[in-house]
This record gives sequence, C-alpha cells and structure tokens, in this order.
Amino acid sequence: MPKPSRCRRVCAEPAFRTFLPGCNRNALAVTLFVDEYEVIRLVDFEKQTHEQCAQQMEISRTTVTEIYEKARFKIADAIVNGKPLVIEGGHYRICRGTSHDCRGKCRFKQSCQSCRDSKLHGELKMKIAVPVKNEMIYQHFGMASQFKVYDVVNNQIVQTETIQSDGRGHGLKLAALLDNAVTVVICGGIGEGAIEGLTQAGIELVVGISGEADEAVNAYLAGGLQSNTEAACSKHHGQGHGHGHDHCGEHCDCHSGGENHQCHCSK
Repeated sequence: MPKPSRCRRVCAEPAFRTFLPGCNRNALAVTLFVDEYEVIRLVDFEKQTHEQCAQQMEISRTTVTEIYEKARFKIADAIVNGKPLVIEGGHYRICRGTSHDCRGKCRFKQSCQSCRDSKLHGELKMKIAVPVKNEMIYQHFGMASQFKVYDVVNNQIVQTETIQSDGRGHGLKLAALLDNAVTVVICGGIGEGAIEGLTQAGIELVVGISGEADEAVNAYLAGGLQSNTEAACSKHHGQGHGHGHDHCGEHCDCHSGGENHQCHCSK
C-alpha cells in the first residue's frame, strides 16, 4: 500500500478562483489544486527557492518540484488552448498564521497583529463587517457584493465605510475581510465552508441575523445580539456559494480520486 501523502500547508485560500478566456468559454476547464496554486505563488510570485517553499509548506523539496511542474503545465494548457482555469480542491490545510517561517505576506498574522497593537495602546478596537444591500443585512454571505465595515473603539462606533467584494464564493469574501482587518462578522445565511474559513482566521461570527445593519451592530455592542444558527442554515439552504471548503485540518483522512482528488478532514 502506498504511503499517504502529507497534507500541504498553505497561507490562505486563493482570493480569485476562476479565470475565463475571452472566447472558447465552453471548453473543458483546467483544475489547478490549491496546493499547486500555493507553490506557484511562492516560487513565481514571491520568488522563493524550491527549498524555501518546501519549508513553508512542510513538504519535501522533491515534492515541491513535482507539484511545480504539474502546475506550470496546467497553466500553460489553459493559456495555449484557451481553456477556463479553476482553482479548487487538492490536499492541503490552512496555516492560520501559526507558521514562524513564512517569508511573504500573511493576512492572518496581520489581522492578529492589529488586535495586539490596539491592546498595547490601552484601547479596545475592533472592526465589524456586515454584508449589506440598501443598508439591510444581505442574507447570503457568499453572494454579497458589499460589506459595511464599522470601526469601533472602546465599544463606540467611530467610523463606517462600505467595501466591495465582487464575485461569488466565501474565499473572495474572506480575503476582503482579512485585508480590512475585520475581527467580527454579523450576517444572515452562511455555509459551513465560510464558517470554517472565518473561524480559522480568528474572526468572531454572529449568524442568522436579519434587519438593518446599524441596528444589528448596535445590539451587538450592547450585548444583546446572539447567533441564530437554525435561521442561518435555513436561509443558506440550497444556495450555491462557490468553492474553497475542501481543505485540511489537523487530522486528515484523505482519499485519492485522480483529478477529483479531495481531502476530507476532521479536527
């Protein structure tokens, strides 16, 4: 029996997952696994050596080289033959900022550092994000195009702004929230993959909430807002919320299925 492959560590879910050619959009898509994407990001974008990449992903240098060659061929196939490119699946886990040897930008570490800095200055700071449409809480997290972000200092709202998060899928939403150092999310319907991603990023989550965004945030600050998990599941049921939930936790039970290889994990 072959030895099971080691779960590859990646810094964060890809912010952009689907790339379409200007024509020939009906062609069979090329699937680039998330661990393959991470190798390309580290080697080609951050200019790491294969040895440095191996250390960060906690795999061997030989494995990095194999993944790199497969990934480069897939990207070339998509570009040369005009095929759609989709990034999903694979055999990986999110590092959640626990790596001490990450050489590049780590959104998880930046978010945690922001919280630590506020505590050092004697202030209780947080950023609360709410998916909105016309100032009302939008009920499908993975499909939201806007988030209203509240800057809170010592339990008082000092500033608000609206940020854009175009495209579907919780990976895109998570990237936007991390880039804006959000620490709390209040929302309506939300899928399990998004819940896991937000939890791994250390973001507090209050789900199953409806009504005006401002009222919900004020209720949260007053201590009168609690999650309604049943309502969140009901509002989310049957909705397509993109990809990005097939990744590994601390303990993995992985099954190989060729190009449909997935990693099924338990905590």
